[in-house]
Amino acid sequence: MLSDADTGEIYLERPLSGEGVFSVTFIHSVNRSPVSDVYRVRGRRIFLTGTVYYGFGAGVPTELGPGESLTYGERGEMIVTGMDMEMTRLVYVVGTVSDHVLRIGEEEISLRDTCGRNTRVLFTVKQPG
Repeated sequence: MLSDADTGEIYLERPLSGEGVFSVTFIHSVNRSPVSDVYRVRGRRIFLTGTVYYGFGAGVPTELGPGESLTYGERGEMIVTGMDMEMTRLVYVVGTVSDHVLRIGEEEISLRDTCGRNTRVLFTVKQPG
């Protein structure tokens, strides 16, 4: 579920299928290249499981943690997997210059169109039923 982190207004509710994976892609504000953060839902908790980026700079991983690995994709992207960081409060500030895009399965959702520019968007898990 996506809601305004300040007011609680609900912007979007979408079921996650399969393995409960979603990602958020944006243009990094410092190195100006795409970054995709990959998350997995387990129960009512959200975990960062990986990230994909194209250039080093402030705010992107420069060292691997225990259990993490780095591979390179066909387009030169750096793919870090093996992360398992619980996000106790997952909030993004929707871009004013470039968009943040939520991907659930094959669906891509513009957070700028859904929530508005410069909105603090809170990601939470709603129990079914």
